[in-house]
Amino acid sequence: MSVAETTAASLRELAENSNAWPFEEARKIVARLKRKPKDEVIFETGYGPSGLPHIGTFGEVARTTMVRHAFRVLTDDSVKTRLIAFSDDMDGLRKVPDNVPNKEMLAAHLGKPLTQVPDPFSNEYPSFGAHNNARLRAFLDTFGFDYEFLSSTDCYKSGRFDATLLLFLQRFDAVMNIMLPSLREERAQTYSPFLPIHPRTGIVMQVPVEPDVAKGAIVWSDPETNERFETPVTGGHAKLQWKPDWAMRWVALGIDYEMAGKDLIDSVKLSGEIARALGSQPPEGFNYELFLDEKGSKISKSKGNGLTIEEWLRYASPESLSLFMYQSPKSAKRLYFDVIPRAVDEYQQFLEAYQRQDEKQRLSNPVWHIHAGDPPKPDMPITFQLLLTLVSSSNAENAETLWGFIGRYRPGVTPQTHRKLDAMVGYAINYYRDFVAPTKQFREPTDAERVALSDLRDALSNLPQGASAEDIQNVVYEIGRREPFLDLKKPAKDGRPGVSLDWFNMLYQVLLGQEKGPRFGSFVAVYGVQNTIGMIDGALARSA
Repeated sequence: MSVAETTAASLRELAENSNAWPFEEARKIVARLKRKPKDEVIFETGYGPSGLPHIGTFGEVARTTMVRHAFRVLTDDSVKTRLIAFSDDMDGLRKVPDNVPNKEMLAAHLGKPLTQVPDPFSNEYPSFGAHNNARLRAFLDTFGFDYEFLSSTDCYKSGRFDATLLLFLQRFDAVMNIMLPSLREERAQTYSPFLPIHPRTGIVMQVPVEPDVAKGAIVWSDPETNERFETPVTGGHAKLQWKPDWAMRWVALGIDYEMAGKDLIDSVKLSGEIARALGSQPPEGFNYELFLDEKGSKISKSKGNGLTIEEWLRYASPESLSLFMYQSPKSAKRLYFDVIPRAVDEYQQFLEAYQRQDEKQRLSNPVWHIHAGDPPKPDMPITFQLLLTLVSSSNAENAETLWGFIGRYRPGVTPQTHRKLDAMVGYAINYYRDFVAPTKQFREPTDAERVALSDLRDALSNLPQGASAEDIQNVVYEIGRREPFLDLKKPAKDGRPGVSLDWFNMLYQVLLGQEKGPRFGSFVAVYGVQNTIGMIDGALARSA
């Protein structure tokens, strides 16, 4: 056995016992193959282009990609894999999204397939569906995802689904028996899994149908004119309701793995039953929790109440977004602007920890999964939170000002030598302007706090030139070791009383006008002792 083969075998053995969720999911697919071997495993993610792509859409592709890579490790890449990004763009436009222009124009096309609705943004794309599909693909391409894009419209009209649609027509009664118990009584009276496209209006019709298996067609009546139509189920003349459509797609495309949001648990079960009625096994997968907005409401792409993909990338790196998607996929999480700084710094922390870990630990580190087993070496000499505080304290309006502080703190570090840090400087300035500056509010110190600040000023003045961040932090601790900042429950290493967070919170609130901040000693080291003394003088004069 070669060195490469030995390494792969060792990695596979560790992966087989890893509790990282992508490996847990991948092991389900390995077990599926043992039950029913096949030469290629197909992963799928779905997208409904009735609204603009949002981060949840990206999250599904990112997470599925992580499972796909974990599967390839478990199988030594001996089984071919594909990832299909599927767009249900033949779905009818049910309502006009809140976050698009030309709403009146869109309203005139309600009910038509999304690929038959004009693009409300411009004439660049032939339809609203095509516009949103292009937005999704452009972003996925930016991240370098390996995927195959499929359009529902193309699959229906090209005949790719025809064989499965004819099978579906044959099993019409079995599908109805699965669907009807899940519907309200009124809805069940008129329900049909097939939706004919009106030959004159082009609208996706929600009407009862009569199956004609011999002709491969459905018969239905226009509710307004009572005119009868016979519509082939093939060739894009009709489509399926989305739950039956989901099952049909699994069967027609041979899907082995697809995850879905927690709100679709019942839908996954129903579609799985339909797939079995068609003689196939539904794919493996799991239900992830939903993202919430700042008010705790579910994010909706039609409402636009969450972060867009572009918004995250205005304030942080793509890797930080991937980390946010990796962490706790089965826990509901707020997806709002205030989660970004933590995600940026946690990514760097995981990257640094990776260098110290053994192979087993690395497989549980998010950066291993984010970078498909080959994360880059860490090279970020300053945290995002510290950069934000520097911008805030210096009122920096440009990158040059920030780089002046960074260059003094880390000689030799420049925009040319640290391009990722240079990008992060830009992110920090954007974030400060949009979120920190509008809410910045200084509070006045109490009498006890004024005394402590004055003592801190004197202590910093007595530090030798070039004092390290650790030396400065020790001074900050020492001055804070007094009432009302003592923490008797958490003594220091030398046995003396500890310092409570109230001391540091006061420094942030009085000196910086913000609730939280980075390690204060590190901030002073970067910002400069004399600059910090001037800041304290300003706060004391302001409150005199």
